[in-house]
Amino acid sequence: MRFRTKVAIALAVLCFPARAVFAADDLKSVLAQLNEAATRFHSTSAEFEFDTAQTEPIPDKDVQTGTVYYDRKGSAFEIGIHIDKENGRAVPKVIVVKGGVFSMFEKLTDQVTTSKRVSKYENYLVLGFGASGNELEEKWTIKYLGSEMMNGVRVAKLELIAKDPEVLKLFPTVTIWVDLERGVSLKQYFDEGQGQSRTCTYSNIKVNHTLPDDAFSFKTDGKTQYVNR
Repeated sequence: MRFRTKVAIALAVLCFPARAVFAADDLKSVLAQLNEAATRFHSTSAEFEFDTAQTEPIPDKDVQTGTVYYDRKGSAFEIGIHIDKENGRAVPKVIVVKGGVFSMFEKLTDQVTTSKRVSKYENYLVLGFGASGNELEEKWTIKYLGSEMMNGVRVAKLELIAKDPEVLKLFPTVTIWVDLERGVSLKQYFDEGQGQSRTCTYSNIKVNHTLPDDAFSFKTDGKTQYVNR
């Protein structure tokens, strides 16, 4: 898996996990409600489906499913992405991001890949996990596209354009469908440019509950290979 794809998966958790009816007539109202939701947010978990599509040069599609966990204490945070299946086949992987370090354990090959290069995207990874409206505005140019119903939940649709040129290269445009009460999104669409995109959907979302002990860890053995990038 290319490093860019690994970062994309981590960032795909970027505007994660939504519910409740709200009255949001403009962007200012949306951001104010996200500011309020951020004060109540601590942790979350959800089942996910990441659909990666490619139209050029050869049409292709890749679907990953699993569970994601997130824990935030002030400015410190941890992300755990547990991938169970890829295109319907069991391909167990665990991606952990904490302290600016990216680690991915691939169970089938018994290999752990680590990198500190993701640290420069660290502030972007917290966005959408209980991120306040002020935090969103700091990193993104935001356009409010109105509200709509999604799986019985009224969500705000936001278009995000990264202010950081490096992030903009990864994702020219990001669209999220966010629940303003819990400050989490039900769906994200990442335009990765050059005919590639990623759609992330979340279900069975739980906010501020006890997370499992292995949410941000994985088990290795004496034969595990380690690669640093």
